[in-house]
Amino acid sequence: MRVTIGLSLHRPEMVPWTAAAIAGHEAVFLEEPPDPGFRGMLQGEVPLAEYLLTIDSEYPAFSRDMCLLLQKLHAEGTAIYQVEPFLEVLLGLHEFFAAGHRPAEIAPDSIEHLVYQAERAATATLLAYYHAAAAGTFEEAVLAAMRFARADAARFRLRDTLRAQALAPLLVRHPCAYVEAGWIHARLPAVVRRHLPFGCEVRTVRLPLRALSAAGERGFTYSPGDRLTLRYLFRPDSRHSGLEPLLAARAIIHAKILLKEESPADPAGLPHLRDEAFCTRLVERLSLEDCRRLFPLLRRLSTPEARLLVEKAAKSRTSGSPCGGSAEASALTP
Repeated sequence: MRVTIGLSLHRPEMVPWTAAAIAGHEAVFLEEPPDPGFRGMLQGEVPLAEYLLTIDSEYPAFSRDMCLLLQKLHAEGTAIYQVEPFLEVLLGLHEFFAAGHRPAEIAPDSIEHLVYQAERAATATLLAYYHAAAAGTFEEAVLAAMRFARADAARFRLRDTLRAQALAPLLVRHPCAYVEAGWIHARLPAVVRRHLPFGCEVRTVRLPLRALSAAGERGFTYSPGDRLTLRYLFRPDSRHSGLEPLLAARAIIHAKILLKEESPADPAGLPHLRDEAFCTRLVERLSLEDCRRLFPLLRRLSTPEARLLVEKAAKSRTSGSPCGGSAEASALTP
């Protein structure tokens, strides 16, 4: 039995790489909750444009290209499943509240309660971060970013655990299966392995690394925000260190200069991967003090204007400690 877990990003340029990674597998498990129109879309009974309208995708070009790939795989006989219990439960909670129910009515010993608590904590800390980034001090924004990363990591741990539990009985029915997962779900392969019989091979494929390596680019690395989240994901009880404020500060700058809009044009050119790799390399040259100085200057700038300013700061930065003020960093505690 062989399971391949493909860690990737929801960008159009990743679809050809996903197709190559799936080739040879008899089943594909998507990172999405079951949708009533999905089977009809696969079989061509529901027009693709109509289906895409019903799912209200954050990345429409990616969703369209993935659906075209899935239709092709289905026609070739590949079994395709939608398995993401956390999001499935979350959608059920939205319907529960829309029907007039209250959080107090959720059974405290239920999966629904775990999902509600994790989502509530992550959403609250994210909103607090947005407020601090827009109107707070640099120190407040850094602390808010760290608090959100901790809550987000806790949510990902629950998502990975629930998904591994749901995948296990399905995977044993398919000797060769492919599991789709977001780039941040680096913990999922180990959790899946624990739920499968002894001797099952679980292989991890990092598609962004493959794509950039084939293009001759320097290896793709996690952004500072993702690194911070992963730090809490794998070590939830780790003690605070001076590295975490630095990662949080760089993440704030990184979020400001990264291109947000989906770019379906020239997927072979890897526009999103190249842009994220460039922005990550840029902010890795900034110290904590650099980020503190840039923070108020970037607030009202457009993304292109902010990037120019950060490029200038990175190029003019003098050599020194990468933490740029470790005493101040260690004083910041979530």
